[in-house]
Amino acid sequence: MKYNSKIALCFAISAFVASTVRAQTPQQQLFKLNQVKLLPSPFLSAEQTDMNYMSKLDPDRLLAPFLREAGLKPKAESYGNWENTGLDGHTAGHYLTAIAQVYAATGDVKWKQRLDYMVSELKRCQDNRTDGYVGGIPGGPEMWAQLKKGDFSLFRRRWVPWYNLHKLYAGLRDAYLIGGNEQAKVVLIKLTDWADQEVAGLSEQQMQKMLDTEHGGMNEVCADVAAITGDKKYLALAKKFTHQAILQPLERDEDKLNGLHANTQIPKVIGFERIAELDHDQQYDNAAQFFWQTVVNNRSISIGGNSVREHFNPANNFSTMIESEQGPETCNSYNMLKLTKLLFTVHPKASYIDYYERTLYNHILSSERPGADGGFVYFTPIRPRHYRVYSQPDEGFWCCVGTGMENHGKYGELIYSHQGSNLYVNLFIASVLNWKEQGITLTQKNNFPFEEKTELQIKLSRPQTFKLNIRKPEWVKDGQFVVTVNSKPVKTQADGSGYVAISRAWNNNDKINVALPMKDRLDYLPDHSAWVSILHGPIVLAAPTDTSKLTGLMADGSRFGHIASGPLEGLGTAPMLVDNGKNLSAMLKSAGGPLTYHLNGMIWQTQFQNLTLKPFFELHDARYMLYWPIAKPGQEAQRQKELVQADARVLSMSQRTVDQVTPGEQQPEADHFMEMANAQTGVLVDRHWRSTTGFFSYKMRITGATKNLEVTGRGDQKGEFDILIDGVKVGHAAFDGGEGDRFITRSFSIPDGLKTKSSIILKIVATSADGTGPVYDIRLLL
Repeated sequence: MKYNSKIALCFAISAFVASTVRAQTPQQQLFKLNQVKLLPSPFLSAEQTDMNYMSKLDPDRLLAPFLREAGLKPKAESYGNWENTGLDGHTAGHYLTAIAQVYAATGDVKWKQRLDYMVSELKRCQDNRTDGYVGGIPGGPEMWAQLKKGDFSLFRRRWVPWYNLHKLYAGLRDAYLIGGNEQAKVVLIKLTDWADQEVAGLSEQQMQKMLDTEHGGMNEVCADVAAITGDKKYLALAKKFTHQAILQPLERDEDKLNGLHANTQIPKVIGFERIAELDHDQQYDNAAQFFWQTVVNNRSISIGGNSVREHFNPANNFSTMIESEQGPETCNSYNMLKLTKLLFTVHPKASYIDYYERTLYNHILSSERPGADGGFVYFTPIRPRHYRVYSQPDEGFWCCVGTGMENHGKYGELIYSHQGSNLYVNLFIASVLNWKEQGITLTQKNNFPFEEKTELQIKLSRPQTFKLNIRKPEWVKDGQFVVTVNSKPVKTQADGSGYVAISRAWNNNDKINVALPMKDRLDYLPDHSAWVSILHGPIVLAAPTDTSKLTGLMADGSRFGHIASGPLEGLGTAPMLVDNGKNLSAMLKSAGGPLTYHLNGMIWQTQFQNLTLKPFFELHDARYMLYWPIAKPGQEAQRQKELVQADARVLSMSQRTVDQVTPGEQQPEADHFMEMANAQTGVLVDRHWRSTTGFFSYKMRITGATKNLEVTGRGDQKGEFDILIDGVKVGHAAFDGGEGDRFITRSFSIPDGLKTKSSIILKIVATSADGTGPVYDIRLLL
C-alpha cells in the first residue's frame, strides 16, 4: 500500500487553518483512508466490486455537461437517465469523491490519473468564463444570472440546482483533501467566491425562499472552504445557506419532520454540525444532536434506514413503509453516517458507533450487488416478499448511484480513531492501521460477524505507554464480553462513553483477543406495531422467499427504473411469526452455514417452515422477508385477516395504476417534471397536497389500455379546476366544502385519442378565484 505525503500535508494544512476560524477541537481525530488497509472481508469484496463498476464509467461522458455549459465542445456524448434530464453533471461530483477515496485506500495510481484529468478539465471549463462558475446544469448561466437579481422563475423550473452543484463542491473538496490534487483547491475556492457573489444581493427573505428548494449540503462545503482557507467570509456564507425553517425547531428540540423530504434535510444538519465545530456554536450542535437522536431512535428501522417514498413518514405510523415498494433510500443512510461520524468526533460515545455499525452492515453493505457486474440500490423495500433493483454502469445515474460509488470506497474511515496518543477501536472490521507518526501498526484479524471474536496485534517501533480503547457493543451478551492481553484477562467495565480502556506499557507483538458473543432479538418497528425484524448481534437476518417476477432487476435507463415495479405480494400471504414467549436463540436452528438459520417453531404457515435466514447483506436477486408480521398464539388467523383487509386497496390500486403522483411530495413531482404557477403545498392528516390559483402540470406515463384518471380532494375543502391532457380538456372537478372531513376521489374517462403516446402532460388549471383547493392524489388507471 502506498502512502501519499501530499495528502498528509493537505490534512495538516486543513487542521492548522481551521484553528483560525475559532474551531472547536474535536475530541476524536480520524485516521486518513491511506492509513487503513482492509483485509479480506465482505467490505474488501464490496470495495473491489465498487472499483470495477467505476472503471466502466467514461470520464469524458461525465464531463460533457460541464464543457457544454462552459461553451466548449464535449469530447463525448453525455450519459442519459438523470444525466440528461435536468440533473446533468451531478454524478461527476460524486465520482471525484469516490475515485479520490479509492486512490487513498488502495494507492492505485490509475485512480489518481483519472482524478487529475477530470479536475484539469473542470478547470478548463472554469477558465473559459470570467466569473469562476463551473457546472453542468442545463441553461445554468442564464438561470444563475436571473437568480442573482432575485428572479427565481428559471430556478424554480430547474431540478434542484444547488443540490446538483453541491456534488461538485464536495467532489472538488475531496479531490484536494483526500486525493491531494492542488488544482482542485483552486477551482473550489473560485467556485465558492462565485457563490458568495451570487447570493450577495439577496435579502434574508429571498435567501430563505431559495433554500426551500433542495440544496444538498451547501452550508457544509462552504464551512469546509472556511477551514481550508482560514477565511471567515466563507463561514459567514455557510451560515447564509442555513435553512432557518429546519434549524429553529431543532434548536427547540421539536420534531417537525413528518412529511418532509428526508434527504433534503439530513445534509442541512451535517452543515449545522460542521458550522458548530468551526464556530463553537452550541445551538447548532444541539440542533444536530437532537435531529440525530430523533431520526435514529424514532424514525429508523432495523437496517438503519429511514423514510418511505423518500419522505419522513409519521413517527407513530410506519404502515406506509410496510405497504410501499419504495422503502428506505440509500442516500439517506449515506448522509446519516456522515452526520454520525461528525457527531462522534465531538461527542465520542459508543452509541454513535452502534448506529454507524448497524447501518453500515445492513443498509450500506447490502445496497451493492456483489460480483463482477455490481450495481447499486436506490430503495430497499421492507414490504414482505418484495425485492430491490440494481443500477447498471451505462444506464442508471440516480443519486444513490453517486453516493453508492462513495459508500464502498471509504470503509476504513471510522474503524479506528485516536485522542492524542490514545487509540480507539470502533469497528470490528479486518484491517491494518499504520500510524506512522506514533510508530504503531495495529492489525485486526477476524471473520466477523461469522465468527464472534476479533484479534488485535500491535507492532511497535519502540515500547510505549498509551491507552487502547475498545468499544463494548450494545448487542454483546451480558457478562460475556471478554478481553485478554497476551492471554491474560483484563477488566471489561466500560466507561461512560461505552469503551473499555486498557492503559499499559505496550510491547512489540502484544496481542489482544476480544470475545464478541451476540444477542439474538426481535426488533419492532419504531411505532411498536406488530412487525418485527430478526437480529443476531448487529446483523439483520432476512429470508429469501422466491425469485419470481423480478421485473427490472437490473434497471434500465428509464425514468422510474430505480423502483422495483414487479407485482406486489399480498400482506396476507406473508409468512407470520408466532410470539410464543420463548427465547429467540432457542428458536434459531442452524441451517448448516455461518449465520444461516431455520426458525424452529416460530412460523405459523407450514409452507414457509423451511425458509432460511441469512445476513441481509448477503441476500440478493430475490424477493425476501425483512420485516415479519407477528401474532400471539391463537391469534394468527385474525391477524392474517386484518392484514388482508388493510392491504386490499393498496393491492387493487397497484395492479391497476399506470402512473401516479402525490402532489406536494418533492421527489414524485421532480420525477414527473412538474411545472406550476401560483401554487402552494402543505400536509394534512399526514398527506401531502398542492393547490393553485394558476396551474400545475406533470409529465405522466400512459398506455393504450389506460381507461381512467382519478383525482383526489377533500370533502371539507373548496376548489374548482379543469383537467387537461396534452391541452385537451378531459374533465372538470369541483369540491364545495360540504362533503365532510374525508378524502373524495373524482373519476374521469380518458378519450381514446389521447392514449396513443407513451407519455402525456396532465395539467390542473384553476377555474375559480378561490383556486383548485388541495389536490392529494393524481392517478392514471387501467
